[in-house]
Amino acid sequence: LEPDVVVRRQEALAAARLRMQEELNAQAERYKEKQRQLEEEKRRQKIAMWESMQEGKSYKGNLKLNQQEVESGASASAVPKSKPNKKPLRGGGYNPLSGEGGGTCSWRPGRRGPSAGG
Repeated sequence: LEPDVVVRRQEALAAARLRMQEELNAQAERYKEKQRQLEEEKRRQKIAMWESMQEGKSYKGNLKLNQQEVESGASASAVPKSKPNKKPLRGGGYNPLSGEGGGTCSWRPGRRGPSAGG
C-alpha cells in the first residue's frame, strides 16, 4: 500500500472520530440541560406544596390540578371523541358475592388430596 493513501485514511478516520465525539458531547449537554429543567420544575412544585400547606390548603389537590393542566395542554391538539350511550352488561341486581342473579354456574372447590393418576 502507498503511504500517502494510508495517511489520508487515518486522517479521515480521526476526523470522523472527532465529529462523533463532538456530537456525543452536544447530546450530553442537551441531556444535562433537560435534567436541570426537570429538577427545577420539581423544586417549584415542592415550594408550591409547602406554601399551600402553610396556608392550610390541600396540597394534593393543587398538585392534581397542575398535572391536569399539563395533560389538558398536551391533549388540546387531539380531537375529543364523543362516547355513545352504552347500556350496562348486566342488570342492576347482579352481585357476584351473593350468588343470586349470576348465571347457572357456581364454583365448587376441587377434591382434596393428591391428584389421582398413575
